Amino acid sequence: MPRPVLKTVFLGKNYFMAEQQVTVETAQKLGLLPEEFERIKEILGRTPNFTELCAYSGMWSEHCSYKNSIKWLKTLPKEGPHMLAKAGEENAGLVDIGDGWACAFKIESHNHPSAIEPYQGAATGVGGINRDIFTMGARPIAQLNSLRFGNIETDRTQWIMRGVVKGIGDYGNAFGVPTVGGEVFFDDSFEQNPLVNAMSVGIVKVGRTISATSYGVGNPVYIVGSATGKDGIGGAAFASGDLTEDSKKDLPAVQVGDPFQEKLLLEATLEVIESGAVVGMQDMGAAGIICSTSEMSAKGKHGMRIDLDKVPTRQAGMQPYELLLSESQERMLVVVKKGQEAVIEKIFDKWDLPCAKIGEVTEGGQLTFYFHGELVADLPAESLVLGGGAPQYEREYKEPAYFAEAKKFDPNNVPQPDNYKKVAEYLIAHPNIASKRWIYHQYDSMVGTVNMSTNKPCDASIVNLKETNKALALTVDCNSRYVQADPEVGTMIAVSEAARNIVCSGGEPSAITNCLNFGNPYNPEAYWQFVGAIKGMSKACEKFKTPVTGGNVSFYNQSKIGDKTIPVFPTPTIGMLGILEDKSLQTGIGFQSEGDGIYVLGNVLQSCINSSQYVYSYLGIKNTPAPYFNLDEEYKLHQLVKALIRKKAIVSAHDVADGGLICTLLESGFVNHKGFNIHTAIEVRKDAFLFGEAQGRVVVSVKQNQVDAFVELVNQFGVSVLLLGTVTAGELMVDGEPWGVIEDFETLYFTSIEKKMEAIACS
Repeated sequence: MPRPVLKTVFLGKNYFMAEQQVTVETAQKLGLLPEEFERIKEILGRTPNFTELCAYSGMWSEHCSYKNSIKWLKTLPKEGPHMLAKAGEENAGLVDIGDGWACAFKIESHNHPSAIEPYQGAATGVGGINRDIFTMGARPIAQLNSLRFGNIETDRTQWIMRGVVKGIGDYGNAFGVPTVGGEVFFDDSFEQNPLVNAMSVGIVKVGRTISATSYGVGNPVYIVGSATGKDGIGGAAFASGDLTEDSKKDLPAVQVGDPFQEKLLLEATLEVIESGAVVGMQDMGAAGIICSTSEMSAKGKHGMRIDLDKVPTRQAGMQPYELLLSESQERMLVVVKKGQEAVIEKIFDKWDLPCAKIGEVTEGGQLTFYFHGELVADLPAESLVLGGGAPQYEREYKEPAYFAEAKKFDPNNVPQPDNYKKVAEYLIAHPNIASKRWIYHQYDSMVGTVNMSTNKPCDASIVNLKETNKALALTVDCNSRYVQADPEVGTMIAVSEAARNIVCSGGEPSAITNCLNFGNPYNPEAYWQFVGAIKGMSKACEKFKTPVTGGNVSFYNQSKIGDKTIPVFPTPTIGMLGILEDKSLQTGIGFQSEGDGIYVLGNVLQSCINSSQYVYSYLGIKNTPAPYFNLDEEYKLHQLVKALIRKKAIVSAHDVADGGLICTLLESGFVNHKGFNIHTAIEVRKDAFLFGEAQGRVVVSVKQNQVDAFVELVNQFGVSVLLLGTVTAGELMVDGEPWGVIEDFETLYFTSIEKKMEAIACS
C-alpha cells in the first residue's frame, strides 16, 4: 500500500509550512542543532514539515532525550536483588518490599517553570511526579521535596519561596497525599535559578502494575483526563535551555495544574487498570502527546494512527503542532484491548472525566497524525525516543580553576573563635540548619494517617505500610556545598548521608532515585561537575547496594551574579528508599532521659572544618575542599548502627551533618526539651570538634543498663567511639562552661526563618 502524501497545512501565525519552507534556521529556533536537522532529513528521506520538526524538537530536547547525559547515566549501577523495574524501563522505579508488595518511587525537577511562575511551576511538578507513580498502577502514599533558593534576605528569593511552597502545599494537600519529608538549602548561586525537585512514593501489589507500552493491531488509543490547552507548549524545550532575562516571555511554557482533577484521574486510572481492559498507559508529561505516542509505540514495536482533531480541547483553533506538544496537566494516553471500549468509557464517565478515542494501534513502527482527515505528520516512533534514534553525545569537560585553588586551604591559618556559644547560636539559626517549620506547616503531613515521624522525629521519614508489620524509610539528601567543593566526593557523601539517615532511623537502604541538577552541558567546567557526580554516585551506590532506579537530569541551571553568569551549585539530589522490617525498629533522634550517656561513633577525632557551614558562612571562606570522607569507614559505621538498633542497645541516633556536632546535639535535645553536659576532645581543635562536618559520624544516647551491650557491639565492629557526656534535664554545659538552657536555642532554631519571612512581608 503506498504511503499517504503529506500536504501543506495552515498552522497560523502566517506559516504555510510546506516541506521546502522548513530550514535549518527554523530548526535552530526550535532548539535543534544544525547536524540534528540534517539527521532528521536523513531519517525521513525528506525535509520534515513544521509539525514534524516540532515533534523532533520536543523529543530530542535534553529534557526528553537525555542526549548530553545518557552515556554517563548508563554507567550507574542498576542491578539489585529487589528490582522489579530497572531505570528507564517504566515511568518510575519499582522495588520489591516483601509481603507481596512493591514500591514505585521517583524524583523529578521543575526548576525553570518555578523560576518563572513559582506557584504553578512547583504545583505541576508535584502533579507530574504523582502521575508517574499511579500510571503504573501504584497508589501514591507519600511525597517529599528538595528545594534550593537564593539569599533568603532578598525580595526575589522570598517571592519564589512563597510561591513554590504554596504551590507544593496547595496541590499536594488537595490531592490528598501527605508530604512527609524534604530538605531546603539556601545559597546565592540559586538566586535566579531555584531548584524544585519533587518525589513521590507509591505502593502496589506485585504483578498488578501496568506498563507504558502499546501493541495489538487495531487496539484503540484513548486520551483521558483533562482537556488539552495551550499551556505548556514547548515546555520540554524550555527546560532544555538557559534561563535569561527574556525567559518570562516563555510563560506559556509553564503548565497549569488542577489537583482535584488529578484526584479523580487517580481513582479512575486505578479502577481502569483493575478492570483488565488496559494494554498500556503513560502519563502525558514533557512533550505531551508526541512523547506518549512515540515512547509507548517504540517500546511495544508497533505504530499508531492518531486523529488530532479528536483530542478534547479547551481552546479553539489549536493547530497540530500545538496539540502534539501541549503539556496540559492531568492527562493520560491509554491503549485499550479492542472490544473493551465500553469498560473504560463507563469508568471515566463515572468519574466525570473526558475520555476520547483518538486513534488505534497499527502494524510496524510508524506514527501517522491526521488533522481533519489531512496527514500532518508521518514519523518512525523509534527515531524519536531515547534508546532509539535520539542523539547521544559526550561533551567536553575540564577541571575548573577553583578546584585546584581550594586545595590550598590551610585550616591552621584560621584562628579559633573567642566565643564558641556565639558561633553555635549563629549556626542553629542559619537558614540551612534552622527549622523549616514555616515551610512544612503549609503541607498536610498527616492525610492518609501513614506518617510515623510526626511524634517521633527520625533522620528519615517513616511511612506505615498498614497491611504489614513493615514501614518505609524515605529521605532526600544532597549538600550542594560539598558537591561544589568536589563533585565526586560530594556526591558520594550525598548517597552516604541518605543511607545514614535511613540506617539511623532503623531501616535498611534499598534503592535510590536521583535528580541531577547542573549547569549548561556545553560548559566544560559544568560538565566536569556532572561527570564527577556520576562517578561518585556509582561508587557509593555499589558500596551500599542501592541501585539507581531512575530519576531525571536537569541541565542549564545557572544564575546571573553581577556581570557573570555562573552555574548553580551542582546538586545531584538523592531520593532513597529504605525498609524497616519491623516497625518496632523505628529509632528517633531525640534524647530520652536525664543521665543517659551520649556517645559519638565513627570518625570522632577528625580535625576538619572544610566546606562546613561554619567556614563558609560564619567565617566567609567560600572555597575549601570537601569535608573528610571515607566510604569504607562510612559503610562499617552503618553496619554498627543497624546492629545497635536491632539489639536494642541505644535509645536514639542522629547523624552528624550540616552545622557539625553541636547542631546534632541541639537537635537531639529539642525533641524532648533535654539538654546535655559534654566535654570536647583535647586532641582536636575545638572549633573543628564542635562545628566541623567530617563525615561518617553518628551521635547516640544509651541508657545505663544498655552500656555493656553497647560497648560489646562497638568493639565487635571496630568502630571508634567517644563518650561525650550525659543528657541533662535541660541545662547546657560545654567543657564546664554553662551555655544556658535548651529552650534558648530552641527559640533561635524554630523562629529564625519565620522572622525573616515576616520581616520582608511587613516591609
